Amino acid sequence: MSYDSLVRRIPRRMFFVMLALVAVVGFAVSSQARASQPRDDDRASQVRNVESPINIAVLIQDDLISQVGNELGVTADFIRSLPKGSRVMVGYITTGTLQVRQPFTTDLASAASSLRIPLATTAASPYNPYVEVIEALRQFNSSWQNQNVVLLVSDGLDTSRGFDVTTAANTVDLLRATREANTRNVNVYSFYAPSVGLTSHNRLAASYGQSSLNRISNETGGKAFFQGTTGFVTFDPYFAELRRALNRRT
Repeated sequence: MSYDSLVRRIPRRMFFVMLALVAVVGFAVSSQARASQPRDDDRASQVRNVESPINIAVLIQDDLISQVGNELGVTADFIRSLPKGSRVMVGYITTGTLQVRQPFTTDLASAASSLRIPLATTAASPYNPYVEVIEALRQFNSSWQNQNVVLLVSDGLDTSRGFDVTTAANTVDLLRATREANTRNVNVYSFYAPSVGLTSHNRLAASYGQSSLNRISNETGGKAFFQGTTGFVTFDPYFAELRRALNRRT
């Protein structure tokens, strides 16, 4: 019997009832299938937090522009979201010294609360950031388990040996910091932000600084995060990608 003949033999009211039932069943099956699939926000939540404990030193250059202070909230959220058993140190690279605001601790709330707004003045400019990175690296304990990480928030610029393309990403202290990190098995991740000095108004200086951050991060198994050489970008996408990068290493 053909489809048209079958339709003609079914009463019109019954035909529409059958169509309604088919639609309801189809909707229910489709809804169940969608429910069994993770939604986009569910997928995002799966990579929102670091999955395994880490030992991390958060180092912030003290002469970065004032807008960096607006990112303290997301930085504190990142620290508090780390899994139980993580160790955190918070330090500021300032005037040629490393100011440790919070020595390594498993108290994540205490570490997060130790963050402060950068001074955002050339009076706080470091000799170069990499001398203090070396100092921070030496505070990692070789007996610790878990992945060792430095998060360096800096403009990356080291002009102590000159200001040209052949020396800016090849300074003695940058190379020393890279060797020290590799010796201690520490991955250096870096967030670029301009300082109130050269990198806030000189694109070449910003480019040199980013090249240096890219080098120390790449050569220690980490990653550098930056977008362009002008202006300032929020750290939100940087932290999202940092979490994904850390999870890929576990």
